Amino acid sequence: MYNTQKSKELFDRAQESIPGGVNSPVRAFKSVGGTPLFIQKAKGAYLYDADGNEYIDYIASWGPMILGHAHEPIVNAIQEKAIYSTSFGAPTELEIEMAELIKSMVPNVDLIRMVSSGTEACMSALRLARGYTGRNKFIKFEGCYHGHADSFLVKAGSGMATFNIQTVPGITGGVSNDTLTCAYNDLDAVEKLVSENKNEIAAIIIEPVAGNMGCILPKNGFMQGLREICNREGIVFIFDEVMTGFRLGRGGAQEALNISADLVTYGKVIGGGMPVGAFGGKKEIMQHIAPLGNVYQAGTLSGNPIAMIAGFTLLNELNQHPNIYDELNEKTNYLAKGIEAVLQNHEIDFRINLFSSMISVHFCNHDVVDFSTAAKADIPLFNKLFHFMLKNGVYLPPSAYESWFLNNALTYSDLDKTIRLFDEFFISLKESV
Repeated sequence: MYNTQKSKELFDRAQESIPGGVNSPVRAFKSVGGTPLFIQKAKGAYLYDADGNEYIDYIASWGPMILGHAHEPIVNAIQEKAIYSTSFGAPTELEIEMAELIKSMVPNVDLIRMVSSGTEACMSALRLARGYTGRNKFIKFEGCYHGHADSFLVKAGSGMATFNIQTVPGITGGVSNDTLTCAYNDLDAVEKLVSENKNEIAAIIIEPVAGNMGCILPKNGFMQGLREICNREGIVFIFDEVMTGFRLGRGGAQEALNISADLVTYGKVIGGGMPVGAFGGKKEIMQHIAPLGNVYQAGTLSGNPIAMIAGFTLLNELNQHPNIYDELNEKTNYLAKGIEAVLQNHEIDFRINLFSSMISVHFCNHDVVDFSTAAKADIPLFNKLFHFMLKNGVYLPPSAYESWFLNNALTYSDLDKTIRLFDEFFISLKESV
């Protein structure tokens, strides 16, 4: 008998001390309804909640657990490093090794600076682009999420969409005026914005494969077109690879899409589950960061030794065993084909978007290429599916606007169970009519 009484009690208790009972809004299950689960532990491909229920995990801590939870080499490395203290506030050799490893894996990164979160990485990269160009405005894309810094909370994707927040109190008019937005995959709209704001745009920032309106892929020629605009107009092209970095392959989206960005931001995978971020890119731009230049950025816990050893251990394993990406791709395609067969059999309108180990299922009869088309899908149907899967031991992202992230600890038995439950869900829907 499925029981979540302990999670409900913890949620009631949490709301007395934590806003909304959670420390990140999407965790509150507002989009899908119901009470959030409180997780006690995880191992491999499985989560275990406070009531002892086991779930096949398709979130992977929103991306970083690419090899599964409590991966033994990472856990051992953290334990060994923690003996020497959890923080120094001073340089370590490990920071150099981490930077060198990233440079060896990623094309087009000359210098890289460690920070403590993806939000901080994106915020710092934008500040650097402004300092480098002497311009204030930038272009972002509706539905792309680059963290919760003021400049990025304009039409920002999953978390905002989940709560139907269109404008955010606390964001000044000046900040909003400097943030130019257009639809993902709409190159003509970008050209129009650039023309209307000639010599005023410092940067174009984008999730090269978006994950915050479901998994959204760039159309053929879109990224190449953005690169050409940036070259022509002296605009800094920023890839937000907080989600995609080291998940889509050793070299991330730059390698997978064969596009060179000017600056790249990282998070998620590079910390192996620890709080960490980074931004890097071309030397001519990065040398404007203090202490080399006058664009200031600092952080007490930047390059934290525990975060560095976790990330270094994970990246090193991915670097030494690139076949892991082939295995992940095969599993993602297997899952997609299985779900597709079920939905076709039940005559359900759907679109499945996937890239490497990112995937999303949209209940609609139109292609999902941007936030607008994602929002027109049948969200209530997804919400019903979410709770059915949860009660039967499968943990999907608690929002139709989020990508799923596969981890390589998933077995084909796990994938088969997930596909079978899709079938059982739609059978149950027909029986309830």
